[in-house]
Amino acid sequence: MVSRCLLLFAIAAWPTLAADPGGTQIYLKKCASCHGDEGQGTPKYKRPLVGDKTVPQLAQLITKTMPEDNPGTCVGPEAAKVAAYVHEAFYSVAARDRNKPPRVELARLTVKQYRNAVADLVGSFRFPPKSDPKPGLRGEYFAARGFQQNKRIIDRTDSEVKFDFGSGTPMEGKFEPHEYSIKWEGSVLAPETGEYEFIVRTEFSMRLWVNQNKIALIDAWVKSGTDIEFRGSLYLIAGRSYPIRLEFTKSQQGVNEPKKAKELAAKKASVALLWKLPHRVPEVIPARNLSTAKVTESYVPASAFPPDDRSLGWERGTTISKAWDQATTDAAIDAANFIASNLNEFAGTKEANADRAAKLKEFSRRFVERAFRRPLTAEEKQMYVDRQFELTMDLDLAVKRVVLLTLKSPRFLYRESGNSGYAVASRLSFALWDSLPDDELLRAAGAGKLTTREEVARQAERMLNDPRAKVKLREFLHAWLKVDHARDVAKDPKRFPDFEPTIIGDLQTSLDLFLDDVIWSQASDFRRLLLDEQLFLNGKLAKFYGHTLPADADFKQVKLEGGERAGILTHPYLLTAFAYTGSTSPIHRGVFLARGVLGIGLKPPPDAFTPLAEALHPNLTTRERVLLQTKPAACQTCHNVINPLGFALERYDAVGRYRDKDNGKPIDATGTYETRKGDTVKFAGARELAGFLAKSEEVHAAFAEQMFHHLIQQPVRAYGPNTLTNLRQEFAKSGFNVRKLAVEVATITALPVEEKKVPTKAGGS
Repeated sequence: MVSRCLLLFAIAAWPTLAADPGGTQIYLKKCASCHGDEGQGTPKYKRPLVGDKTVPQLAQLITKTMPEDNPGTCVGPEAAKVAAYVHEAFYSVAARDRNKPPRVELARLTVKQYRNAVADLVGSFRFPPKSDPKPGLRGEYFAARGFQQNKRIIDRTDSEVKFDFGSGTPMEGKFEPHEYSIKWEGSVLAPETGEYEFIVRTEFSMRLWVNQNKIALIDAWVKSGTDIEFRGSLYLIAGRSYPIRLEFTKSQQGVNEPKKAKELAAKKASVALLWKLPHRVPEVIPARNLSTAKVTESYVPASAFPPDDRSLGWERGTTISKAWDQATTDAAIDAANFIASNLNEFAGTKEANADRAAKLKEFSRRFVERAFRRPLTAEEKQMYVDRQFELTMDLDLAVKRVVLLTLKSPRFLYRESGNSGYAVASRLSFALWDSLPDDELLRAAGAGKLTTREEVARQAERMLNDPRAKVKLREFLHAWLKVDHARDVAKDPKRFPDFEPTIIGDLQTSLDLFLDDVIWSQASDFRRLLLDEQLFLNGKLAKFYGHTLPADADFKQVKLEGGERAGILTHPYLLTAFAYTGSTSPIHRGVFLARGVLGIGLKPPPDAFTPLAEALHPNLTTRERVLLQTKPAACQTCHNVINPLGFALERYDAVGRYRDKDNGKPIDATGTYETRKGDTVKFAGARELAGFLAKSEEVHAAFAEQMFHHLIQQPVRAYGPNTLTNLRQEFAKSGFNVRKLAVEVATITALPVEEKKVPTKAGGS
């Protein structure tokens, strides 16, 4: 009753209290010794006094927990006055923006942007052949030990390479069981950036090429020994397709011997093409990542870089170090060497051609222009191109000098902050692709078209169909869900004996398929991410989670019986990731919901957190143990928000399976949440919580803000104090269309930023 009265008092008196100097005096007397005169922190409490609570919420917190050395001595009107003063002077977002106005910071390319930009820069001088792509690979089957066209019996599209021919043949009566060969060819799409391991399993001879047509990644054409698994690794960049070719033969190598032919015919033959994605387990490459399309070899910058700054929760290119400078040098040298080794192809010339010098100069000019994302001035052309050819008679060396000078130039390494059409094009392309503008964007910039909101939005909508944009949106969703970094989701084998490593990989795939299904549907409705009742399961997952599918079934969308589901809140991968090895963790799940979904700023615990051991309280449920451990007033500052959210997911065990009881007792999945407006929301279970979250303006704003930071890598308020509010409103008007939100973010940040006046500090604070 006391806290409710205080809440009503604070709401009613807020405008008056904000200007009441009494709050200042109370703060200086009872709070400043711990938090600093202006909330900046002290050696005892180093964290600044900032956050996102409302004045009534701050007043309640002060009443319950402050001063920390004597809680309960700042209550009633005193607590309300201090809350109003703190909120207005330095605590709130508005106060922080007023005291230190945010600005659009000069930013270099992040590591991801550097790799994408260099890959696209080099790739822009190659032209892929035209083709009519289909999912899978083109499979050509030959009744011979080679690949003679007159021996080709079958020419078809195979969705994946996973065949067991036994001692038979691909088609009875058409092949000899001791002699046939198969060639699969097409392209493979990398879903994420990192080190890939390609694996071929077969008893017979094979060769595999990936992103390289001259040197095989795996060569077991002439075999010795009994190995049946062969591996090769290479670094790939997400959102790009790479050429792939697999050749397999069941035949004698060398001279044919009739006796060996009979022995060979009786042997069983199989072949499977797998890959191991970064931080995953091996799996057969699925049809969704294979295409019959013919593509050219890609340049992949794989030099090691120091990680980017993530202190604000998103990657930023705002710091320079010796390690980063050295990394850009190493990468530039590697790129220069690659270009030199393919120079005639890129420049469209030959060694003996009389016009080779002119063509190499023209190639160099175009290279610098594409790197700088705009036409060159006469001075820049002289410095970056002409001067380098004047300094040496070695044409190849001159081109290398151009490449090195260009890739080390700030004009390449830093993102544009100007107001030209070319700067607009670059801001748009880095927002949606993390890379350079394409030819269409540059043509629009050169024609002066990128000056209106309508044209910029039209370009953004076009760009969203590119695989690079799809990768960036998926990466954002991973960051929003806090699964953008590898997590240890292994479980106690005694409690979950069937939870194999392959299930973890399948759960990650299941989550990605769900995210893609929502985002790339016609409505692209954000609310589906929270409310959908269906999951993507394959045969293995279906068996583990209690659904009936054939054991070898591919992923399909199903609804589990006997247990409610609510989108990402109850997706088994997330429930598994935010749990302990043997039990659930309402705290981890609650922190995810509070920070990620609701956008609440939570302070880290003052000490290392160790959960209460189950053995010490064998009769308690997980909920009861958490309540016991977080009972102290100091814990309640955050746990009065965290715990109730996490408790709503207690009907799902540590691997995301639905349950009714915990430790033999019925599960209590009820919880409450106090909104920033002061309303108390009650919910029982995941579905009711999801229903509230799907309608919550707090959730919509948090999602929009996090998308903004991921796409733009700048503080949202640097673009104006009302930018976030406007984004949330436009998001709602679009029917919560995620793709339209991305277009809106990219559009408003691509256009020139208007100067914004910052409101002055309120009197009396």
